[in-house]
Amino acid sequence: MMAMKNRRPSLPTPLPPRGKEGLRMTAPLTLLSLLLACMLHAQAPTVRLKDIAQVRGVRSNQLIGYGIVVGLEGTGDSNGAMFTVQSIANMLERFGITVLPGAIKVKNVAAVMVTAELPPFARAGNTIDVVVSSIGDARSLQGGTLLQTPLRGADGNVYAVAQGPISIGGFNFGGGGARVQRNHTTVGRIPNGALIEREVPASFLQGDNGLTIQLNQPDFTTAARVVSSIRSAFPNLTVQALDPSTIRVLLDPQSAVDPVMLIASLETLSVLPDIKARVVVNERTGTVVVNGDVRVAPVAIAHGGITVRVQTTFEVSQPPPLSNGQTQVVPQTQVNASEEPARMVYLRDGASVESLVKALNALGVTPRDLIAILQSLKAAGALHAEIEVQ
Repeated sequence: MMAMKNRRPSLPTPLPPRGKEGLRMTAPLTLLSLLLACMLHAQAPTVRLKDIAQVRGVRSNQLIGYGIVVGLEGTGDSNGAMFTVQSIANMLERFGITVLPGAIKVKNVAAVMVTAELPPFARAGNTIDVVVSSIGDARSLQGGTLLQTPLRGADGNVYAVAQGPISIGGFNFGGGGARVQRNHTTVGRIPNGALIEREVPASFLQGDNGLTIQLNQPDFTTAARVVSSIRSAFPNLTVQALDPSTIRVLLDPQSAVDPVMLIASLETLSVLPDIKARVVVNERTGTVVVNGDVRVAPVAIAHGGITVRVQTTFEVSQPPPLSNGQTQVVPQTQVNASEEPARMVYLRDGASVESLVKALNALGVTPRDLIAILQSLKAAGALHAEIEVQ
């Protein structure tokens, strides 16, 4: 009798999906459950510090400029793009050629915006890639050449100069009313197309011989783990977490002599980042992504559906012989409603993602039904996670 009293009551076993339709609908969830099971049973991976953080002062800068692309095969801007016509007139005037804007045909020319990213510690004479994008009504930049274009930063200073042939990675051909196009032909790249002319001053060390590490995703737990990892590897350094995203490291006299080697060693430290429990759903594609930290409170889930079928048949109404009646077509409409039997599963306290997916898989839900169920669980307070809808 004592043994029977100590036994816990058995929980209801999830019902398997029935029929071919249920098997077809649950196939994506079955694969998801297998992947989540492997993920949960595997050991939590550590990452390098450089993959989740960066040193303050080591950053890139955006550059932008307005330029002209020439050499197009009749695919440039039309004369309706007045800024292109004016740009050509101004350029020719700098070469000592005066031309009225109305006399210029620009079908082989296109006005473009040139963008680039100046990497940190880039030196004068280095080259960077640039992206060239049409701002007029040009059909294609294929075969075009960008003329010398100064690239400016947010402060208005010129930091690089771009020029060269454009590669669009596609084509746009047409003739006789037919046209064939591959990829986006009004945007192209120039590899190593910009020459750096001015350097951006950058410093990763402050006046007190210290450096600051910034986490890409602020988190108190991750910041504490970074501090512990640095202290274990470099006990002579003074390390302090100022806030969830900022870790301050004070260099000792030995490390201050060669700070680059110290930063290189810090970047390779292994850290176990912590993330919030989150569910990301995309209703447009029916995609659901659940991380392994999601937990579910004790909850019972029921899923069922009602199918309504409306069927119309047409019957011919024939009048008796020798009567004045007319033959008519009479529609007959039948409405049938059928409800699927509701199936219920129960989740214990602290159920993991694996248990949640197995339970929903047993209900035979589709990905879109899964989204609705997850939102209902969150509304009921049974899903301990954030839901992000894209």
